[in-house]
Amino acid sequence: MGKKRVTIQDIAKRTGYSKTAVSFAFNSPSRISKKAVEKILEAAKELDYIPDPTARNFSLGRHMAIGFLVPQSTAVALANPYLVSVMRSIAAICEENGYMLTLIPPLHSSVTEAVKSATVDGIITMGLYMERSVVDILRRRNLSIVSIDGTNDEDIPSVSVDDRAAAELQMRKILEYGHRRIAVISLPQAAYSDQNERRIYLTERRMKGYCDALSQYSLQLSSIKVVQCNATFSSGYKAAEDIISSGSFTAIVSMSDIVALGAWRAIRDKGLRVPDDVSIIGFDGMDDYSSKELSTIVQSADDKGRMAANMLFSIINGEDAEPARSLCVPFSFREGKTLRAVLKKD
Repeated sequence: MGKKRVTIQDIAKRTGYSKTAVSFAFNSPSRISKKAVEKILEAAKELDYIPDPTARNFSLGRHMAIGFLVPQSTAVALANPYLVSVMRSIAAICEENGYMLTLIPPLHSSVTEAVKSATVDGIITMGLYMERSVVDILRRRNLSIVSIDGTNDEDIPSVSVDDRAAAELQMRKILEYGHRRIAVISLPQAAYSDQNERRIYLTERRMKGYCDALSQYSLQLSSIKVVQCNATFSSGYKAAEDIISSGSFTAIVSMSDIVALGAWRAIRDKGLRVPDDVSIIGFDGMDDYSSKELSTIVQSADDKGRMAANMLFSIINGEDAEPARSLCVPFSFREGKTLRAVLKKD
């Protein structure tokens, strides 16, 4: 049989103070004398007392945790190194504030159920449009929320890149290299959205950017092939296989670096060369793996996570009566080894 757990009642009995005074010693020491605090803490150490975090958080009125809500299952979400980098930055800010970070995937494919069950003080979303029913639940629970790469909703503070302008630059680089036989590997449309509420999602914003660039060359979106996949290496590999089998393309434009890397591997496995046979350009600017050799649009994952977390804590702590509603992360083009100008014979 295990050792009996020490409680505040045991400490109260040992010290002669009330259970209320013992609770104050751990949660609000300024409410009792310094002598009482010292005696209670000394007794707690002697008894090997471990405070119950649930009880402590209840007394503080907080869970001391932030939720990171992602649009896919945990396995799919963590297969994207860019998302993991964003999460790492959020976790660092949580640690500075004495909070834990909880990863929240959709529960039984439902964002609504996940939000109902989350024991957190605030939520950061990633690449997810929050339908009105979810926002209403958050308000009833008095939970603050910040969106990363979600829809531009005036009710939800957000951190994002100018996806339309960034995608326009991405496609324009391909066109400037002379490519016209182009395939796009798109991210899925907004996950778990309410189709009765029309918004412009991340994928659509980037597609509009592609159209902007194509129109500068008197081209239309219908002139290029578009396939969709999740932001994982294996999904990018499969998408590139489908592209290669369906026709002859000289360039692949990917909305994700990890997808672009998967496509690169598939192209090589098919006996083709990058960039001699097929050029590739990604979107994210990851600085690990072989991504440093990938031509891509750079958007800082660290900035996104840090800015979103700081914004959320500012709201939770009431530090800013009118917090910024929208913050924009800068972007740039990084020249790698995966682009080549089209030769006349191409």
